[in-house]
Amino acid sequence: MADSTDPRTAPPAAASAGDSAPQDAYLQKRTLRRGSAGPLLLTGLGVAYVVSGDFSGWNNGLAQGGFGGLAIAAVLMGLMYTCLVFALAELASVLPTAGGGYGFARRALGTWGGFLTGTAILIEYVLAPAAISLFIGDYVESLGLFGLTSSWPVYLACFVVFIGIHLWGVGEALRFSLVVTAVAVAAVVVFAVGALSDFHVGALDDIPVDTGAFGASSWLPFGILGIWAAFPFGMWFFLGVEGVPLAAEETKDPARTLPKAMAAAMGILLLLALVTFVAATGARGSAAVQSVGDPLVQALQPHGEPTTVSRIVNYAGLAGLVASFFSLIFAGSRQLFALSRAGYLPRFLSLTSRRKAPYLALLVPGALGFALAAATGDGARMLNIAVFGATISYALMSLSHIVLRRREPELPRPYRTPGGTLTSSVAFVLACAALVATFLVDKEAALMALGVYGVALAYFASYSRHRLVAAAPEEEFAALAAAEAELERD
Repeated sequence: MADSTDPRTAPPAAASAGDSAPQDAYLQKRTLRRGSAGPLLLTGLGVAYVVSGDFSGWNNGLAQGGFGGLAIAAVLMGLMYTCLVFALAELASVLPTAGGGYGFARRALGTWGGFLTGTAILIEYVLAPAAISLFIGDYVESLGLFGLTSSWPVYLACFVVFIGIHLWGVGEALRFSLVVTAVAVAAVVVFAVGALSDFHVGALDDIPVDTGAFGASSWLPFGILGIWAAFPFGMWFFLGVEGVPLAAEETKDPARTLPKAMAAAMGILLLLALVTFVAATGARGSAAVQSVGDPLVQALQPHGEPTTVSRIVNYAGLAGLVASFFSLIFAGSRQLFALSRAGYLPRFLSLTSRRKAPYLALLVPGALGFALAAATGDGARMLNIAVFGATISYALMSLSHIVLRRREPELPRPYRTPGGTLTSSVAFVLACAALVATFLVDKEAALMALGVYGVALAYFASYSRHRLVAAAPEEEFAALAAAEAELERD
């Protein structure tokens, strides 16, 4: 058990004026740059997390559910993310800290709930960039850039260059992300114009029907179960947007800015998902794009011959991958920073540089991500593990909203979720369904994620839960809530 006289672990209420100096020194070494992100940069960040999913990945859901199955799955996952974003917008306005989902769960579900949520988010944000670095390598090779092949030097260059920009400063990093994201979004618009000019309704349901599947039809060629199996791929249109609150401590007026930026980002992503999905399948056919690595490019090349528009979209696909890779590195570093600062993970990982960048929280996951990419080369498997972690975090964050609404109804809420707990309950149910669906798609990936979870929980149970830092913002929020509840009981 931690020494209760340690100023870093003593409850805030017990610290005297003389004790505050060590606490202040501890936090001063772990401070992010305040006020660097406004509404536009945060909206761009929310889109950047996800935009690579419009260029590739989602189309594999056609092989699981066909056009109708993936369409229904995408609608349900879009509903889940919309409800989740509204719930997180409220929580972010109440608890605007770098902990994001971990901080919300810490307040609502206690230390175990906070660690479970934070670990799930870390699994997502460490594995996803590693997988995307492999996809960037594939794009570089297919485009013939600099004569490079998809190999470890390309993956290393991705991590070195883009982590270097993050080390430069958060404002510079988010501006770079906004520019690259704008290029990728513009390319989706160009693609839509080109693809919709050759749209055929009959191409949507051209996947052969599995006559042995229950409920199978031309629109549901793999039956009713295919809808459920397509859930993880429907998520690819939105996976990562929930990471916007991780920028809370670097945001101008987070209580007002975060909800607006999250809603705007979600609106853009819903529109991009609709346009991408319908245009790609209608132009080339669901069967032709169900398993390719570049569905948008293939949709623009019905005879296999590159066109000017397909070349533009191909290069912009690389920009989309870079945008998501870059922003996911940001999200992972902030989640690791917050967990470390509060003592859930080794405290040295939350140290910040003179430019207020969490340099170790950037470098350590980056090194791990590069090692995984170079050693395995299995981007699809790593993304499936990331999706598993994401669905766990969604369920726990939705539950946190429900618990706080019921347990602390008088808590000041600058922004309130439309629909209240009904909205977060919808997100919770759909997140649980998506979690089960990951076992339908890749049971081995789900079991690997559970293994990582088990190791992390063993570390927390045996060591770090006894050494939490009370002065960390998320812990102070929880301590104040407990003190207020005790006063009410008295």
